[in-house]
Amino acid sequence: MNESETKIAHVAGGLILHSKTGKVAIVNQNGDSWSLPKGHIDAGETAEQAARREIKEETGIQKVQLIQPLGEYERYRIALGGGDDKSELKKIQFFLFETDQDKLQPEDPHNPEARWVDPEEVASYLTHPKDAEFYTKVALPVIKRDYH
Repeated sequence: MNESETKIAHVAGGLILHSKTGKVAIVNQNGDSWSLPKGHIDAGETAEQAARREIKEETGIQKVQLIQPLGEYERYRIALGGGDDKSELKKIQFFLFETDQDKLQPEDPHNPEARWVDPEEVASYLTHPKDAEFYTKVALPVIKRDYH
């Protein structure tokens, strides 16, 4: 497959920080990979609206407050069994949100589990190396600087 056959997907997601515990919500996808909640931006949605919708679908968190945009990065989708599926390049925009909602209850059957994790442990869960790199280099320093 050459790059001209690669589909570009515009994706938005949220790093959700629990306002009382300081923990971060992560989600399990298809029972075989972990990430921060994110998904495709639907027609007519802004990136922030898509991030809020994906957070609700993948964690059950309904009440989030936007803190700040965290930036964006690109990566290929995760192939079944790991590795890169070069049929789709994701252009991912991330936002930092805060919530005081404790219970995580995913609505999306493709995301069967969500859990609260200490910020220092999040990167060790994230399946895709680019997700872990973005989290470690961009998101975690913001959390440490502004929330600890």
